Amino acid sequence: MKHTESLKKNFQFRYVYNRGKSLANRHLVMYVVKTGRQINHIGISVSKRVGKSVVRSRVTRLIRESYRLTEERVARGYDIVIIARVCTSTASFEEVRGSLKHLLKKHNLLLPRAAKKEECRL
Repeated sequence: MKHTESLKKNFQFRYVYNRGKSLANRHLVMYVVKTGRQINHIGISVSKRVGKSVVRSRVTRLIRESYRLTEERVARGYDIVIIARVCTSTASFEEVRGSLKHLLKKHNLLLPRAAKKEECRL
């Protein structure tokens, strides 16, 4: 991920939980805090209720890849914590990606797409 670093320490997660604004949908819960830095920090939390370690790892990879593909359109300067809900264990990649985009839009973090330049063909 080019413009994003990971949240790793417990105190970093707690700061986002305590100070952040949360929104949720069927698959994910997202906490966001504005930091004002030039990069984002993202933390992904998948509890043991979601499933065994293989399932939790799969869910984490799905969330991380969904974020990576939309990272260019995400506003910078935020700490973001994404929590997977139990039903995410059976969700497809498209469902997880749609849920992530939905929450980014609700938090007003998703920037509009850049207009594609039309190629002139001779």
